[in-house]
Amino acid sequence: MIENSEQMERRCGFVSIVGRPNVGKSTLLNKILGQKIAITANKPQTTRNRVLGIRTTETAQTLFLDTPGIHKARGKLNQYMVDQALSACSGVDVVLLVTDAAQPGKSDDFILQILAKNQIPVVLLINKIDCIDKAELLPLMAHYSNSFDFAAIIPICAEDGSGVEDMLRQVEEMLPPGPMLYPEDAVTDVPERFIVAEMIREKVLRRTRQELPYGVAVEVESFTERARDGLISIQAVIYVGRDAHKRILVGKGGSMIRTLGTDARHEIERFLDTKVYLELFVKVKKNWMESDRALRELGYN
Repeated sequence: MIENSEQMERRCGFVSIVGRPNVGKSTLLNKILGQKIAITANKPQTTRNRVLGIRTTETAQTLFLDTPGIHKARGKLNQYMVDQALSACSGVDVVLLVTDAAQPGKSDDFILQILAKNQIPVVLLINKIDCIDKAELLPLMAHYSNSFDFAAIIPICAEDGSGVEDMLRQVEEMLPPGPMLYPEDAVTDVPERFIVAEMIREKVLRRTRQELPYGVAVEVESFTERARDGLISIQAVIYVGRDAHKRILVGKGGSMIRTLGTDARHEIERFLDTKVYLELFVKVKKNWMESDRALRELGYN
């Protein structure tokens, strides 16, 4: 009974991380958790699905939802991504609106119009403060303060962690009392296969830069652990929408796919904390981003 009483004294709640593309939402989640569960790349629309991150302290369990960037959707995949983000703006206890200090945008006004309808406390996080002069920060905070009734406005740098601990303390105080929903050592409820697929996709985005559009999806077809030494064998397929994109990913004499495999394997091994044998294949699925069936098959439903 004592244990249950102590557990009920804790706070527990859901916190959505929303904002425009490429403002640092996934970088922030990884910094909060102290480990990588959400992929990052210096490209918009990197995140496609909501990803749950779990932070447990002695006083609270905070359940963070990392979401795709909210943008003007063109095509079915983009609409799916925006729907994922907008649905996370309601039914939670706190919303963290992340904005880019160096590139404040009109899209924030659109997001604020949505948040105003939900009557949920909104904390504004002005990220990337290392990219602007200190003299610019106070006027920027004043501008946002006049545009919306924020519960708090906190300047941060998700990359180096500046301001993040202060934000976490304030967010915990805003959560309702309640028992933990996940075990104390849980960091996410996302399956390992999903994170592995995302890590492979991240390497594609980083290595191909501007050569390859965003029409890339990854499916882990097999994920097995060898009993005698714990080695994990993974087979994954990288889907692209055109034959030309496949040629880019394979590279001359298979050079690009080998490089991608090496990059991904090293990161997956750090994540799983064991040796990994990784096989990558590239397949063409014509116009998969506009096909309801293909989107469902690849987990975008």
